[in-house]
Amino acid sequence: MTDHAPGPVDPTVLRQVLDGPWAEVRDAHRAHLDERFLPVYGESGDQARERITRLLTELPTEVGIASAFPTGHGGRSDVGASIVASEMLAQVDLSLMVKAGVQWGLFGGAVVALGTRRHHEAYLRDIASAKLLGCFAMTETGHGSDVQQLRTTCTYDPQTQTFDLHTPHEAARKDYIGNAARDGRMAVVFAQLITGGQRHGVHAWLVPIRDERGNPMPGVTIGDAGPKAGLAGVDNGRISFDHVSVPRDMLLDRYGQVAADGTYTSPIDNDSRRFFTMLGTLVRGRVSVGGAASAATRSALTIAVRYGDLRRQFGTPGAEREVLLNDYLAHQRKLLPALATTYALHFAHTELVTALDQAHRDDSPLDEHRQRELESRAAGLKAAQTWHATRTIQTCREACGGAGYLAENRLPGLKADIDVFTTFEGDNTVLLQMVAKGLLTGYRDAFGSLDGWGRASFVAEQVREMMIERTAARSLIQRLISAVPGQDDEVAVTDRGWQLKVFEDREKHLLDGAIRRLRNGAATKKDRPFDIFNDVQDHVLTLAAAHVDRITLEAFVAGVEATTDPAARALLSRVCDLYALSVIETHKGWFLEHGRLTPARSKAVTAVVNGLLKELRPQMGTLVDAFGIPPAWLHSAILREEANRQETMAAHDAAGDPQVVPA
Repeated sequence: MTDHAPGPVDPTVLRQVLDGPWAEVRDAHRAHLDERFLPVYGESGDQARERITRLLTELPTEVGIASAFPTGHGGRSDVGASIVASEMLAQVDLSLMVKAGVQWGLFGGAVVALGTRRHHEAYLRDIASAKLLGCFAMTETGHGSDVQQLRTTCTYDPQTQTFDLHTPHEAARKDYIGNAARDGRMAVVFAQLITGGQRHGVHAWLVPIRDERGNPMPGVTIGDAGPKAGLAGVDNGRISFDHVSVPRDMLLDRYGQVAADGTYTSPIDNDSRRFFTMLGTLVRGRVSVGGAASAATRSALTIAVRYGDLRRQFGTPGAEREVLLNDYLAHQRKLLPALATTYALHFAHTELVTALDQAHRDDSPLDEHRQRELESRAAGLKAAQTWHATRTIQTCREACGGAGYLAENRLPGLKADIDVFTTFEGDNTVLLQMVAKGLLTGYRDAFGSLDGWGRASFVAEQVREMMIERTAARSLIQRLISAVPGQDDEVAVTDRGWQLKVFEDREKHLLDGAIRRLRNGAATKKDRPFDIFNDVQDHVLTLAAAHVDRITLEAFVAGVEATTDPAARALLSRVCDLYALSVIETHKGWFLEHGRLTPARSKAVTAVVNGLLKELRPQMGTLVDAFGIPPAWLHSAILREEANRQETMAAHDAAGDPQVVPA
């Protein structure tokens, strides 16, 4: 931590810190994605879909989303590069990112993760080259987040050695499926596997849905989901199956095999554990969504900050020129805490991507504990990143006034496109419940499905206290916390150890409280498991959010520690202070209620936050420049027009003409 305002920092140096391990992937996209790939304002839905489909085949392949595919099958076995590629596409056009994510992340990723060698050899190269466009048909009209309860069935017939894929009623229709309405020729379909009259849970099949001429296959009904709030370039659709025959070898059978005679075998005996293992292999999609949301947030902040460094409003007595928007404390309050949180989430995301990439590179399979830790972090960060994106993009829209409402200035499109990110690849509220379950028991399948814990078979003794698990720089974090004196009032609120201790203490307190309330509920409502959890649902969601706050701060602290350039490190340290204290300020009601802050110290937090805003005001441009977003990618007329307007005004002022006040 620094004791004074940080000095000038080279944005290029700071960008190198943010670019991280996959800098070459970021640079390749910056070089390749020119004006052709930018959104077109005012186009129709059909025009957007046609454009996005065409651009899909023009994306970088060597370092694109398909780079996660196995080497020799169209990829380079680089999961990290694939996720970073999604981020870069999100800064250009979110429709393009989602379309590419469906094709290579979900559809292709499911074939990679759930299929075996014969599926890889038969399909992955055509999927990687976009010759074979496909869908990921999981969600149903009646079951979105509760995947374990899908109603589509796939029943094996040993006489024909085929599966009968069937949609029993309208609520079982596959819905919101990307690539379905227009382009998809094949789908990975999730359904209940039935053989010999016995159900074996949800599995996945490769199913052709259109022929070479684009017509639906026999028994397949395809519809258009219709106009959406955003993502106009993505052809979301609906698919139903009327007793469609699927060959036995089209079952993606890595985790469950059906022999010719109908005998079912699996390397994982427990149905619930098998189900979660299958979904866990697809966690990369969730991580990509979170990263893309953060990338869109960086674009919005860059537009708003640069506009605030150009736009002048109102004057001070005796001043010749009006005041820049970014010089107002109220404007700094809007943008700088959001900017600090964006930095914090970026470091947490990079740490997660690195861990996920390493897990895929390891020869030995992940143990159950490690797998669930990654799933939990992916779920929690995805929720934090997407909610932060929706809030921040709206803030940036308001920070640009009426101009921020015009499509030509990019912000309305970002706002509309990002909105669905809070509910796809996992509804955020459900994901936070998943995080909380992991914290409470370490064995998520003890709670059954993820629909609100209603069908849980709960035993009070299963809830046990758990030690706080660190995700980054464990020894550094522990050393900083251990150095904090016993009396908080003796420590400056900018002391890093104190900040870490406060975040950890809040999570522990919430965890202990949740355990206590669940045990009390189990003692009085043994025959009402739904009520046990429903009565504490607000508590456990707060616990999960506090957990994500802590791991995010720890990742940021580790990122600061790893930064070698002194000036960049000093700046990042102050941004980290702002993030930590902004979170504490946001939750000061909780800290006051629970005696963690005195009123005087609570006021001191706000005073220090305001001081940090003044310190960081000169660095706002540097902080967004470090995102490394090419100017053309911002695609915002407001920046060009305001720069020209200010030049005109300055010229009038120099000539002694009356000041020209912009409309």
